[in-house]
Amino acid sequence: MATNIVLKRVTNLFLVLVLATVTYLAKAAELNETQLSLYFQDISAFGNPNATVIPVAGIAGKAWTFTQFGTVFVTDDYITETSDPKSPEVGRAQGMYVTAGLDGLNSHVMISIVFTNKEYNGSTIQIQGVSKQFEAVREVAVVAGTGKFRFARGYATFETYFLDIPAQYSVIRCNVTVQHY
Repeated sequence: MATNIVLKRVTNLFLVLVLATVTYLAKAAELNETQLSLYFQDISAFGNPNATVIPVAGIAGKAWTFTQFGTVFVTDDYITETSDPKSPEVGRAQGMYVTAGLDGLNSHVMISIVFTNKEYNGSTIQIQGVSKQFEAVREVAVVAGTGKFRFARGYATFETYFLDIPAQYSVIRCNVTVQHY
């Protein structure tokens, strides 16, 4: 009699584990992949009232520049569908860059892509990692997301698409590949 009760409990436990595994695998099968090409409209003209990137901290007595170790920048770039600044806005790139390499070649990037367009409105993608500032293509990690990009994981690349040094204006193409639910 006791053996039958133990056997039933083991069988029930086994069935619960099988159902939990099947449910988990079914949910994992719903993983989506999205690839996006976005254009950050970056205005870093210091003192310009329309600047979208500004230095907020640095080493006392040193110039706060993109190549000066320890300089912290805050950004709120417009993101557009194409490289044309007049193309439809997709969202905003909000976050920080910190010149993290002693030699000034690397920056640590912490950016949230905040979508405002109809398709992804209210969703976000969180980007973080070391960006080798002077390489043609810089790769960083997608570490999270919200809304339509919940549980996002993947990577993003940054490429300087257009650069006007005197105007301190650039267009940065951001290619994002994310897997999400």
